[in-house]
Amino acid sequence: MRGFDISPLLRSSIGFENLNRLVEYAGRIDAGDAYPPYNIEKTGEGSYRIQMAVAGFARQELDLTVQENTLLVTGQAASDNDAQERVFLHRGIAKRAFERRFQLADTIKVIGASFENGLLNIDLLREIPEHKKPRKVDIAAAGTGDGLAIAAE
Repeated sequence: MRGFDISPLLRSSIGFENLNRLVEYAGRIDAGDAYPPYNIEKTGEGSYRIQMAVAGFARQELDLTVQENTLLVTGQAASDNDAQERVFLHRGIAKRAFERRFQLADTIKVIGASFENGLLNIDLLREIPEHKKPRKVDIAAAGTGDGLAIAAE
């Protein structure tokens, strides 16, 4: 199921040229790549939080980078000097390096991050620019003036 035909959606849409790219990106995501687990929650009107379970990592071993519309979260475990002395009978807490990408909309901004009790919290806020907010369009009568008038709400 790699090929999706979204042409019926594009017939009634304007300005969604990258929709096809996003659908293909979603199709490439490997379902087996579930490390580290995360939640995405809506915390208020226009505010969101990504919460990642990064047990075993220190705050200094985590890195957040925002470039264009992509949030990149990476974790690189520091070398453990006492690893030679430790013998694990069972190792269930994974502390392997990871890289997780989140595709952000143009209006979503990363406003902060915190680390507490093995959970990385990334706070996001939707900021809609004035020119993208809904506005009313007045319809002029035929033969009066030069066309449409736009009134901001």
